[in-house]
Amino acid sequence: VQLQASGGGLVQPGDSLRLSCTVSERPSSSISMAWFRQAPGLEREFVGAIWRNSGNIYYSDSVKGRFTISRDNAKTTVYLQMDSLKSEDTALYYCAASPVILSEVRNARSYRYWGQGTLVTVSS
Repeated sequence: VQLQASGGGLVQPGDSLRLSCTVSERPSSSISMAWFRQAPGLEREFVGAIWRNSGNIYYSDSVKGRFTISRDNAKTTVYLQMDSLKSEDTALYYCAASPVILSEVRNARSYRYWGQGTLVTVSS
């Protein structure tokens, strides 16, 4: 499974941006798709995830209400819609995939497949 993340860029505080993660093959029903981010000097942080084919979506508290995860009907592209962006959202954003159990959906170490990362910079 190969993942390709795209859509990053430089935006101002309050702006919106949509990231995309394209999967090389349609994932099985056991695969969860997630977004993580990593700011300079900090550890990789969970942003949100779609758990398996359940349709259940989980977000970190820091982005809940501002970010929205969705995917296309073919389930080969996962989106991260980011609204009301703040300077603290500046980071390298990664998409990830793996057959994780629900209790591990927020744990970066549980994900087997990773995209290359796309940079989001929020600055005035």
